[in-house]
Amino acid sequence: TSPFAWLRTRFYYLLIRLYFDQEFSIEEFTRGAKQAFSVVSKLLSQRKLDLLEELVSAEVLQVLKEKISLLPDSHRDALAADIDAIMYTTEGDVRIYYDDDGRKFVSILMCFWYLNGANLPDEVPGEAKVFQIVFGDENTKEKKHLLTANYEFQREFTEGAKPDWTITRIEHPRLLE
Repeated sequence: TSPFAWLRTRFYYLLIRLYFDQEFSIEEFTRGAKQAFSVVSKLLSQRKLDLLEELVSAEVLQVLKEKISLLPDSHRDALAADIDAIMYTTEGDVRIYYDDDGRKFVSILMCFWYLNGANLPDEVPGEAKVFQIVFGDENTKEKKHLLTANYEFQREFTEGAKPDWTITRIEHPRLLE
């Protein structure tokens, strides 16, 4: 992350704490985002899209229903991320905005790098095979892939709105396109 982007996001966190939620903590938000990412990615890989209705926006859910049905099993398996397999997490972008009706929103884009042992074909571009771990003897190898995902979380801060974060964008590059 560039120093400018880092300062910009910290400024937005300060604005969130000052004007929207005095209890906001990026550390706590990141912990919750990692848990949500793990749960949602597993439900996607299992095609249990009906269980995502409270977590994902209706627009994103409709797009996911179309895309998931077309995925090969190997790509679908690669969507799942165990929380312990998340290697790195960072904020991509933070936005504060108002709609035409005066409602207040905050969006935070989170970027995740996670290890997955799905049997992906070698020609999948854009992902990095990081580990070939040998357990036991030379004949038993387990391949792990380092994959990325971007999830955008949005919350409405208008008075009277539910205090829930909703996922408004899901990207698994090279897997879910």
